[in-house]
Amino acid sequence: MSAKILAVVAGLMPAADALSQTAQAVTVQRAGAQAPSVGPAQNFTGTVRVDGRFQGTAPARISGGTVSFEPGARTAWHTHPLGQTLFVTTGVGLVQHWDGPVQEIRTGDTVWIPPGVKHWHGASATNGMTHVAISEALDGKTVEWLEAVSDEHYRR
Repeated sequence: MSAKILAVVAGLMPAADALSQTAQAVTVQRAGAQAPSVGPAQNFTGTVRVDGRFQGTAPARISGGTVSFEPGARTAWHTHPLGQTLFVTTGVGLVQHWDGPVQEIRTGDTVWIPPGVKHWHGASATNGMTHVAISEALDGKTVEWLEAVSDEHYRR
C-alpha cells in the first residue's frame, strides 16, 4: 500500500490532499518518445524539423519544441500573442523583426520576441541552426502565421 493511502487511512492526510499531490506529480517525456515532424511549407521555407514538442497542462499556458533549420531554411513572418523566447542550442542563425535589421544569433544566445511583434527566424545561408522555442497561449493560440519571408528580406 502506498504511503499516501496509508496516511489517508490513518487520518494523517485528508483524501483531497492525497489526490491533489498525485495530480501534481512530476512527469518526464523521454527524448525520442515523439516522432519528429517536418515544418510545413506554408509556415517554413527550406528544410525544417520539429522535435520534442511540449504543451503545459492548465492552468499553464506554455508550449514549445526544438526546431532545427538546415542552411537557408527559415520561418514565415509570424507573431506571438504573449511573445516568444528562443534558446539557440547549435549553429548560426538569423532573426529579424519587421523593418528591423537582420541579426545574427549563435549557439548559447537567448532571443526575446515581444508580444505581437512581426518577425522571422531561421538558419544562416551557410550554417544550420537549432533552437528551443517557448511561447504561451492566449485564448488557446500561440502563433499567427503570416506571409513567407522573401529571398530579398532574407538576404538583407
